[in-house]
Amino acid sequence: MRTAWPTSPAPAPISQTKTFEPVHTPEQRNITLNANADIGVVGLAVMGQNLALNIADHGYSVAVHNRSPQRMVDLMERARAEHDVRAAETLEDLVVGVERPRKIILMVQAGAAVDNTIDQLAPLLDAGDVIIDGGNSYWEDTVRRGEGLAERFVHFVGAGVSGGEEGARFGPSIMPGGHPAAWPLIQPVLEAIAAKAGPNDDEPCTSWMGSGGAGHFVKMIHNGIEYGDMQVLAEASALLSGSGLAPAAQAKLFTGWNAGRLQSFLVEITAEILERTDTDGRPMVDVILDAAGQKGTGKWTVNSAMELGQPMMLVTEAVGARMVSSFVDLRAEVSEAYPDQLEAVAVDPSDIEAAIHAAKIISYAQGFMVLQSASDDHGWDLDLAAVARLWRGGCIIRAAFLDDMAAAFEEVADRNLLLADHFRGELAGAIPGLRTVVSAAIASGVAVPAMASALTFFDGIRRRRGTAALIQAQRDYFGAHTYERVDRPRGEFFHTDWADTGGNATSGSYSA
Repeated sequence: MRTAWPTSPAPAPISQTKTFEPVHTPEQRNITLNANADIGVVGLAVMGQNLALNIADHGYSVAVHNRSPQRMVDLMERARAEHDVRAAETLEDLVVGVERPRKIILMVQAGAAVDNTIDQLAPLLDAGDVIIDGGNSYWEDTVRRGEGLAERFVHFVGAGVSGGEEGARFGPSIMPGGHPAAWPLIQPVLEAIAAKAGPNDDEPCTSWMGSGGAGHFVKMIHNGIEYGDMQVLAEASALLSGSGLAPAAQAKLFTGWNAGRLQSFLVEITAEILERTDTDGRPMVDVILDAAGQKGTGKWTVNSAMELGQPMMLVTEAVGARMVSSFVDLRAEVSEAYPDQLEAVAVDPSDIEAAIHAAKIISYAQGFMVLQSASDDHGWDLDLAAVARLWRGGCIIRAAFLDDMAAAFEEVADRNLLLADHFRGELAGAIPGLRTVVSAAIASGVAVPAMASALTFFDGIRRRRGTAALIQAQRDYFGAHTYERVDRPRGEFFHTDWADTGGNATSGSYSA
């Protein structure tokens, strides 16, 4: 990975002789158009359109392009008179019409479409121009693209954008990373359009994450945590249903919880969903087929955590639960083969609230462990407090307790959240509820993989001595993989001749 831009001559710029014509004249728009747009946006599906309008809301002129002209027409119809939004028929038109150094945001589908767009766009750009990939790209693809564009002296930024359609329109959480030379060029516009949080709602929910794929990695972990939050809330609803509570009554509970320590976007919308009824009066949640889809970011999170040796166990279970849900026909057959003979769930809603709180704290602690490990491994120097702050608004996992998480990391930058004073107190109060709920769910046959995983992780991580000694002995028995001893310094490895074949009983010469 490059750490500085080369100083050798850049490829020749494209011709600057073509005149860029805005779609509307100044008289029609009642504004004065600049000679060149401040920024470009390529890709005008709903997210791209909303982001372009958000940028224009903040006084920037925006040149836009889409492969399908109809979407440009749709956007121009949505743009108000005060919006300086200009449609470019071709990428060449767009590039000519953006002020140098150019800043061009790609809002195209992750994968091959990003590569294809970059392949068309890069030859048109000059040294020092910036391409920002605002899609849900895999972070290793971002690294690869940045290295390729460096050969053309073009700055590349992978920016995770969270908040969905509404966030893109009125203020998302934005997680940019790439070459640091790009940040001063794009910082003003990203800070302007980002959601605002903090005591006075004036702190932009964006910050520079680091070099290479740092921005998209942080967004990936955000999405993984999102999977976990959604699964925990779904399990809570299942437990409430098992105790005989109808969706409308559950909605009232979630609404109350959202006014307390569980305050978050996902708890808020869960209450709204549970309250909604279909045209025939049935609860909408009972009408929807229980087969959860997924776009892949959860699996990326799990795989990346595994590669780093980090136990992001709750998200792993959440991804697995979505997979299990997809076997609709098989589940129907198995349910007939093993009819339910268990009693209703006997658990107090206050314990379920505590279980949600404990599971979420543990899940976020696991997520930040992965972020710290990735930062150390890739030299990103991630500011975990900054990550927690930019997740406070705009994004899907925005929640009140992220303020406390930011404060914990500001006190000790690399502290595990489980050891932070505030969360030690919170977990001490909430773990009994989680233990009660998981026990009741198991006794009643209600699957709570995310909650159970959170409790298992907590009980495992708090044990000074767990179960691994026997596993190491087993590994050494069948594979001579060696082990360390509690009465010798770490880093010394030993082997036992378990089968009494005549070898030395111990040896300090083995390596792991």
